[in-house]
Amino acid sequence: MPDQPPQDTLRVATYNIQKCIGLDLRRRPERILQVLAGLDADVVVLQEADKRLPPRPAALPHFLVAETGWQAADLGGAGSLGWHGNAVLFRGGLQLQAKGHIALPGLEPRGAVWVQLKTVLGPVRVIGAHLGLTGRARREQMHALARAAQREDSAVVLAGDFNEWSRMPVLEHITPALTFLPPKASFPALRPLGALDRIAYCKRLKAVAHGVHGARPAHIASDHLPVWADLREA
Repeated sequence: MPDQPPQDTLRVATYNIQKCIGLDLRRRPERILQVLAGLDADVVVLQEADKRLPPRPAALPHFLVAETGWQAADLGGAGSLGWHGNAVLFRGGLQLQAKGHIALPGLEPRGAVWVQLKTVLGPVRVIGAHLGLTGRARREQMHALARAAQREDSAVVLAGDFNEWSRMPVLEHITPALTFLPPKASFPALRPLGALDRIAYCKRLKAVAHGVHGARPAHIASDHLPVWADLREA
């Protein structure tokens, strides 16, 4: 379990919650929220936060999110928690200033979301994404995310499930304005081998700590483990 973050930092996490279906094949949204509580994060970007079939209702129910002290950015519709399964939760004390979608190219239905938050570090734009299964699609999608990350009015954090198994910097060179944290294995949850879940940040920020959260019940709540980072002004 990560230590409590310092007061002058922002803890950002990314977590593919697999529609709240654990490795025991049970849909247990309360178990996902238990994992999120252990993270002690300020902002969490989620992937696969909605059920698959239209109208794609939230797999993590809105009322449970609110009952556990999170606020969910309104990025979906028709009961969804996010857009293309991407959602953003944030804690009280942060103020939502703006939000939106980023269309991603590719044959698969993919998209990314962003929120701009007023934080202890000033305005921070957090982008959450879930990239495609083919290398070509991921590269094209990273180019779209690189354009979206070019901001002058705020710091930028990019986080999500990048679906990239290579430990080589395959995608990093596409976003030279962002620094990717060193890869840490987060998939599959029981015996992590792949560093699919990544966090990157702009030059206005620096990372003072980061890791993978594997404390129970994270080992079974989803097929991914959450990745977190403590960020501070550079």
